[in-house]
Amino acid sequence: MSSDDSHLLSPASAASCTNLGWREWLALPALGIASIKAKLDTGARSSALHVEALETFHRDGVLQVRFAVRPRRRGSRLVACEAPVRDRRMVTDSGGHRGERWFIETDVELAGRRFVTEINLTDRGAMLFPLLLGRSALGGRFAVDPALSYSCPRPSRIGRIPI
Repeated sequence: MSSDDSHLLSPASAASCTNLGWREWLALPALGIASIKAKLDTGARSSALHVEALETFHRDGVLQVRFAVRPRRRGSRLVACEAPVRDRRMVTDSGGHRGERWFIETDVELAGRRFVTEINLTDRGAMLFPLLLGRSALGGRFAVDPALSYSCPRPSRIGRIPI
């Protein structure tokens, strides 16, 4: 394994890992998103969330981002979100285009687990899924079986997983 592959599962750890489908429902509780569809993409290094109306501001000397998320594609309400900025860096999309993106860290609830991961904020309006969960979020936690789809129950507000 190269140093860039350190996030990938070994055969032994994959056996003890939760198997998920190529698309799943998950929650982003710190952002107030109870459920959102995500494409689980082991070919993508980072995770990306579709956002609208992105703006930066400072609160108590800390750079923050304010943005809106539409958890469903058609006619759903916008969820207003704020988060501290983790970083801003260049990302290459699946079409080979490079662009600078804002990164945040947030909680994810998926398959009965809650963990913190880094997500970049971008325009995914032309994509089928508002959230792409990449291998840096998946590695060491989950194995993805492309033959499966929505293998976990949709998150609900009841029975939240404690931090």
